[in-house]
Amino acid sequence: MSDLFPPFAPDPDEPRKRLFKPVPFRVIVPNIITLIALCLGLTAIRLGFEGRYEPAVIAIVVAAFLDGVDGRVARLLKGTSRFGAELDSLADFVNFGVTPALILYSFILHELKALGWIAVLVFAIAMALRLARFNVMLDDPNRPEWQKNFFTGMPAPAGALTSLLPLYLSFLGVPVGAASAPIALIYLLGLAFLMVSTIPVYSGKTLGKNVPRHWVLPIFVLSVAAFGLLVSFPFEMLTVITILFLLTIPLSAARYRRLERADIRRPVAQETEPPPAA
Repeated sequence: MSDLFPPFAPDPDEPRKRLFKPVPFRVIVPNIITLIALCLGLTAIRLGFEGRYEPAVIAIVVAAFLDGVDGRVARLLKGTSRFGAELDSLADFVNFGVTPALILYSFILHELKALGWIAVLVFAIAMALRLARFNVMLDDPNRPEWQKNFFTGMPAPAGALTSLLPLYLSFLGVPVGAASAPIALIYLLGLAFLMVSTIPVYSGKTLGKNVPRHWVLPIFVLSVAAFGLLVSFPFEMLTVITILFLLTIPLSAARYRRLERADIRRPVAQETEPPPAA
């Protein structure tokens, strides 16, 4: 048998074959940011069930900030990937669907027992459906360019931050007890409806493209003032931002309808335009 299988000594100078292609570090960086945000969301659940609601809310706010950063970092470094997109959606479901709902249940909705838990389930499932629809709409090649300035339904981070309004109010001294539980339940279900609805919400993606020169310095001053107020009065600012955001949803819908009507009339106007004279 030794003649059939003679001993073989590999060439020491032969380069080793790589089983997998190396991954550029610029692709890894956005995923690290996403994973840090996911850790913050999971930690917020622990803090909520320990009764430490203020740091839990701050953890969710930081996770929402990182969620807005990771995609921009990926595009800046040209490190976008299908894996990163899927990881981001899964992290969003945990951070903005599961975490705020569980914190609200621990804070006030447990007073309603089964009804409170049903509201938690509805909110979390609505978040999952909203994220799935968002991923599908990204692949639509026929979507008009102006529609990219609007979200269909309330976006995931906004849904999470607005859902925590009862906690913001309690931090400001507003009494939020067992009697307020039905109001919190209706509020949470209303946000769940806004997330799965087709109500357009302005995304603000065009704000960073071109800024008139005379607006540069005022924007710097307003940004510094807003940051200072958010650091000094975090829950007051979060309350104001939440209320203003909810008030802008009808304005976004009205703006979307005007653009939609103008887009429908545009081809009709082009078809009825007489041909140029020879």
